[in-house]
Amino acid sequence: MKTGLKITAFAAAVAATFGTAYGVGRGVDPVTAGEQKTAGHAGAGHAKEAAGAEKAQDGHAGHGASAAAAADVPGGLQISERGYTLDLRTRHIAAAGERTELSFAITKDDTGRKVTAYRTEHGKQLHLIVASRDLTVYRHLHPARTADGTWKTPVELPKAGGYRVFADFTPQAEKEGLTLGADLPVAGKYAPRDLPAASRTADAGDGYEVRLGGGLGAGSASELTLSVARNGKPVTDLQPYLGSYGHLVALRSGDLAYLHVHPNKGGPGPEVSFTATAPSNGTYRLFLDFKHNGTVRTAEFTVHAGRSAGDHPEEHGH
Repeated sequence: MKTGLKITAFAAAVAATFGTAYGVGRGVDPVTAGEQKTAGHAGAGHAKEAAGAEKAQDGHAGHGASAAAAADVPGGLQISERGYTLDLRTRHIAAAGERTELSFAITKDDTGRKVTAYRTEHGKQLHLIVASRDLTVYRHLHPARTADGTWKTPVELPKAGGYRVFADFTPQAEKEGLTLGADLPVAGKYAPRDLPAASRTADAGDGYEVRLGGGLGAGSASELTLSVARNGKPVTDLQPYLGSYGHLVALRSGDLAYLHVHPNKGGPGPEVSFTATAPSNGTYRLFLDFKHNGTVRTAEFTVHAGRSAGDHPEEHGH
C-alpha cells in the first residue's frame, strides 16, 4: 500500500521482496501472503522518485525536484495522485449515529472515467479507512463496487465532527498501490476529544488485551511487537484475516498521514510483529485489527515516534 509512513518488512533484510508484513503478496500461501506485497506499496514512492529523475534528465530540473519532493509526501494527504482522483460522492453525513451509505469512485484524470479494474490486495480490491480528525473513531471497511465503478458501503459514525476517508488500492493498470484521502464532515454538535494518552496495553473488549512492545522510530526502522491475550492467557490460535494474522494502520496526529501495514512472517500468535519507519518525530495512532473465534477486533494505541521504548510509560504518554 502507499508508503507515506515508509514501512519495511522484517524479512526484507534477507529477501529481495518486501513482504507484506506491511503490504500484500501474490502467488504465495494466503496466510503468509502479507509478507510479499508491501514492496509494491512501498515501491509507490520509488516510482514517483524515478518519475522525477526522468523529468530532470529531460531538462526539467525544477519539475524533477518537485516530483522528488512529492515522493516524500505520506499517503492519504492528497485527493489526487499519479493521475487518479478520489471522487467522494457522499459529501457529508447528516447526523451522527445514523447508518448511512457512503458512495465514491476512483477516476482517471486523463479521461475522467471511473476505474473499474483493480488488483486484489489482501482478498479485496479496495480497502477503505474512515477516521475522525481527533483519531478517536476508526473504521476499516470493504465496500462493494458496482459495474460502473461506483463503490458503496454502509457506515455508522458515532459522533459529529470532521473525518478523513482513505481509499487504499492498486489499479489493474498500475504495478504500485496508492492511498487517496478526502474529508467527510458529520453534522451535529461537535466536542473534540484529546488524543488518548500513550499506553503499552489496549483493551479490545470481551477480555482481550493487546500489549505493545518496542518503539516507533523516526527516520529509521524499528520493530513493533503486539501480543494478544484473553483473560490473562496468551492467544496462540489467531485466525487469518484478509490473508494475514494482523493488520496495522498508522495515522499521524495533526495531518492524518496514513499507512496500512501488515505483519512480518509468523503466527498464529500470541505475537504479531511489524517493522516500521515513521517519516517524522511526532505522535501517531496505531490501529491493530486481528481475528479470533470468528470475530475481528481492534486494539488502539497512541505512540510517540522518536522516543525510545523507555520513554513510553505503562499507563500514560507523558
